[in-house]
Amino acid sequence: MDGVRRVEQVDETLTHCGTKIGGVDREFDAEITEQVPAERIAWVSVGGETVRSGVVTFHPIDPTPTEVTLRLAFDPAGPAETIADKFGFIDRQVTGDLQRFKKFVEERGTESGAWRGEV
Repeated sequence: MDGVRRVEQVDETLTHCGTKIGGVDREFDAEITEQVPAERIAWVSVGGETVRSGVVTFHPIDPTPTEVTLRLAFDPAGPAETIADKFGFIDRQVTGDLQRFKKFVEERGTESGAWRGEV
């Protein structure tokens, strides 16, 4: 993905994330507030300068296609992110990343990542 550079799972409910949005690199921790494997994951950033939160849901359509839905709360920080947001760059970046993630999940065929319990 272009905007999400990495997500490292620190423990069952804490992740460390690296993003590049509007040309600006950010590092932040996010707490998983809800997780139902293969269905839903929600998070909120912790300890950072801006609050970022979101939820991703997965809805199987057939045996292979999956509808992936993202709700994201993001307040641009600084002039670069504000300009990128005003010109629609962030929306396009998120849409492209979501399409690439959907393709990755569908083509992989099995789970990946660390702990997969419910939160």
